[in-house]
Amino acid sequence: MDKKKCTAIILAAGQGKRMGTKVQKQFLNLGGKPVLWYALYAFENSPVINDIILVTGADLVEYCQSEIVEKYGFCKVRSVTAGGAERYHSVWKGLCAMGDKENRIVFIHDGARPFVDEAMIGRAYEEASASGACVIGMPVKDTIKIADENGYIASTPKRSLVWQIQTPQVFDAELIVSAYREVIEREQELLSQGVQITDDAMVVEYVCEHPVKLVQGSYENMKLTTPDDLEVAEAFLQKRL
Repeated sequence: MDKKKCTAIILAAGQGKRMGTKVQKQFLNLGGKPVLWYALYAFENSPVINDIILVTGADLVEYCQSEIVEKYGFCKVRSVTAGGAERYHSVWKGLCAMGDKENRIVFIHDGARPFVDEAMIGRAYEEASASGACVIGMPVKDTIKIADENGYIASTPKRSLVWQIQTPQVFDAELIVSAYREVIEREQELLSQGVQITDDAMVVEYVCEHPVKLVQGSYENMKLTTPDDLEVAEAFLQKRL
């Protein structure tokens, strides 16, 4: 089977309020480089990836172009695009900037996850090529409890079946574009029903009822959200040097 073209959409539009810093988390210093650099570097150097679309805040498009893309020589970044109010708006903006969808795989990745690597990218490509939809993740280590509305334990799911979901989340381009288009068109209806879209797999599951395969990532493939996360990331980075 011929290799499909692959586009990586890297999301760097989040405000990162829980980090408690004036600088958005994707631009914080990690090992002498912006956090965002690490995700871009992984996809830039992957033989699987043909091009990259970087989605950021409207006020940061020029900054990302000059101080990230051009400064560090990321040649695969063909578009720096302004995102939207919510994550799913930003993903849609990235999908709209992609262009041709035929025979293409889309990787959607959080720019605040610096430790994605070639092994994950390769595994996800193989699965998405075969089944059309997969997400990177890891089985949880702790016992998980489902709470009721009053804060009492309602149920305890079998731990071996519970995964923490990461990115990249990877899809056949026509599938994910079709699913997101419907979500955007039905946005007000879905919001009125209390539907909260927190990741891309939900869009495919909810709209298309398409199965999404879980693919092993890494416990180090963390998303930087709080100041403690940055300290852990520094430790992971030192271990890799």
